[in-house]
Amino acid sequence: MVEPESRQDTRRVALFDVLLDGRAADDPAVAAAASAALGVPLQGRYTVVVVAQDPAAPPNPGPVLEARGMWSFRRPRAGRYAGIVRLPREGSGPLLDLLRHDMGATAGLSPESDRLDRAGRALRLAEQPLRTLPAGRGEAAAFDDRLTGILLVGRPDTAERIVAVHLGPVPATGAEREVLLGTLRVWLDNGCSAARAAEALYCHRNTVLNRIARICELTGFPPESAAARLGWPLALRALPLVKAAETSGAGFAND
Repeated sequence: MVEPESRQDTRRVALFDVLLDGRAADDPAVAAAASAALGVPLQGRYTVVVVAQDPAAPPNPGPVLEARGMWSFRRPRAGRYAGIVRLPREGSGPLLDLLRHDMGATAGLSPESDRLDRAGRALRLAEQPLRTLPAGRGEAAAFDDRLTGILLVGRPDTAERIVAVHLGPVPATGAEREVLLGTLRVWLDNGCSAARAAEALYCHRNTVLNRIARICELTGFPPESAAARLGWPLALRALPLVKAAETSGAGFAND
């Protein structure tokens, strides 16, 4: 992304900050000035990206994005980097692929916007998926792909109760824990089919059925119940957030 390097960039940087602060949304003159200073149209396909300051990630991904036909501009902001990216016709998919596989950046993306002057709202939305990601693992996520996590991360007490109610003692089963939770995830991802889950796990169908039966025994929910089919996936989403909060002692935010 473009980095300011001289006093000549002062106006551009100031107007970029105005965009991210949301002050251009209700002022057409300021929005037009920002568009002119940054050299991109007011109307277009834009997303805001918030990137954790990770020493393992490239300090300036601008050349990589430019090589893929994506204009961008970024600045340090509140301990992170915040940037605006002009998306290609394919949307945010290529950008997510670059962030995940080429840059190793831990990043959150806002939904696509059709106007540059909506960057302030987009910034607030981009920060939310970033809060659901573990720090330092180079994961990137779009807002729309993390809706459940975003809801849970803002309500730690609710997330904790979801885990307690729907998984009960399963997370505290010691040596059984990872096997049971892993089998449950695969079983749910395969439409609650023991045969397909067994194929994915390289084990016998009866092994899957026995593990699901063990989970039912521990949680008190029969596998065909609505509480199981709705509650178990939600609890699995909440579990890493609860675990991260317990480890950090500082809520669910992953900075």
